[in-house]
Amino acid sequence: MQKCILPLIVISLGALLSAGCATKTYVKNSVDPVSNKLDQVAAKTDQQGQTIDQTRHSLDETKENLEKDETQLSAANERAISADNRAGQALDSAGQANQKADRLNSSLSDLKNVVSNLDDYKQIAETTVNFAFDSDRLTPDAQQMLDQLTINQGQYKRFFISVEGFTDHTGSSAYNDALSRRRADAVVKYLVEKHDIPVYRIQTVGLGKDKPLDEARTRAAHAKNRRVTVTLFSADQNVAQNRANSDQATGVQQ
Repeated sequence: MQKCILPLIVISLGALLSAGCATKTYVKNSVDPVSNKLDQVAAKTDQQGQTIDQTRHSLDETKENLEKDETQLSAANERAISADNRAGQALDSAGQANQKADRLNSSLSDLKNVVSNLDDYKQIAETTVNFAFDSDRLTPDAQQMLDQLTINQGQYKRFFISVEGFTDHTGSSAYNDALSRRRADAVVKYLVEKHDIPVYRIQTVGLGKDKPLDEARTRAAHAKNRRVTVTLFSADQNVAQNRANSDQATGVQQ
């Protein structure tokens, strides 16, 4: 009996061994290709991840460069705008300077015409305004006299006004010279501001205590000498002739 069992056991073990070998071979043939595929996919995924990382790094560098370029462009644009503003201001200043030069040339031209034809100018009107002691302020009466002198100024095309300032004998010559000029300047200021007379048509001089109207040293004489004499001259022959005829008719001597 035992002799029969032993062969059976051997046969069973052989069958089991044969089945085990067949299973390993199957597993090897089925699983290994899949594992290889997975390894290939993993390797490819790693490569793609590295490529993505490189691309992201390149994009970050590009973004930084673009931001730097944008900053530089903004700064350059601000400098260009500033330079353009300065250029515009320079052009405006140049234009204003040209306008002032044109006005000055026009005024000088008119003045040259006045000087070159002084012989043609005749005295048309004259007035004398007085001042308080040590004062260069125009009184209301003085202003009214200047208003009367210039009331017909608009009818003259060619004219100029002579303004001569004086003082009394009180004080030093230097002080009186300065005071006489201030009095003359006060008259000029009033004529220019109140009656729009061009300043280039006015000739001004301060004579101090020279040429007094009254040589006496009395209070009345001093009051007469504290004065500004304003004379209007014109080269308009018709106006001058009409004025001369009028003066002759009234017995006024110039």
